Amino acid sequence: MTATAAPARSTLASDVTRQIVVAVSAGIAVVGSFIGSGAAGGTPIQEASGGALAADATLIAPGTGAFSIWSVIYLGLLVYAVWQFLPSQRSAERQRSIGYWVAASLLLNAAWILSVQFNALALSVPVIVALLVVLIVAFVRARATEPSSRVDAVITDGTIGLYLGWVCVATAANITAALKAAGFNGWGIAPEVWAVVIIAVAGLVGVLLAVFFEGRIAPTLSLCWGLAWVAVARLADQPQSAPTAIAAIVAVVAIIVVTAVARLRYVATEPPIA
Repeated sequence: MTATAAPARSTLASDVTRQIVVAVSAGIAVVGSFIGSGAAGGTPIQEASGGALAADATLIAPGTGAFSIWSVIYLGLLVYAVWQFLPSQRSAERQRSIGYWVAASLLLNAAWILSVQFNALALSVPVIVALLVVLIVAFVRARATEPSSRVDAVITDGTIGLYLGWVCVATAANITAALKAAGFNGWGIAPEVWAVVIIAVAGLVGVLLAVFFEGRIAPTLSLCWGLAWVAVARLADQPQSAPTAIAAIVAVVAIIVVTAVARLRYVATEPPIA
């Protein structure tokens, strides 16, 4: 055995272990999604925890149609789990950099579903905040390494970006729902004022993501999707709130405009892969 054989085997084992962990985590997340949808005997998320996360529970809750984006995100995560398992990706530096972070996000996602299913709404808040932080780290790490191809960019960066943008909206809605369930009265400030402030913060996050990540499209798509459904819910569902809907629409427009400008600037200096 040569001097380099043992380290090479150790590296190979480490890479294979990472691939397996990501794949298994994706499987756990998909099972969790079935439970959360009610298809596997669980209570649908909108009905769990006393309906605290239903479309009409708070002013920040997105309309029911918004949650269809999970189908796209889960599909992307499954494709990514297969993609990162390919021999060509086994020793790829970006997969080594983000693999365990993606796995952590998948496990946190399943943990969030379980916390809501068991009516532990207060516990769901730190879980979803941790999920948001993990996804930010994963996306930063993904953007710090060059994708091997356009396919890699779409599967890896696109999936993580969609996941991140949606969780930004979900975090705001989750925290709002938990506060309401805990009896928080807003310190006497009108609910609509709080709703507009929260929407403004979500819009600012979207703008910062657009600027920092040079106009990446995926986070903008999912974040704006969520905010647009907040506007739809507040105009067409209960509780109705024109100020909240207007704030959400303004936030969507601002995020799209800043993303377009940041993207054009990036393309002008360095044509992107995706």
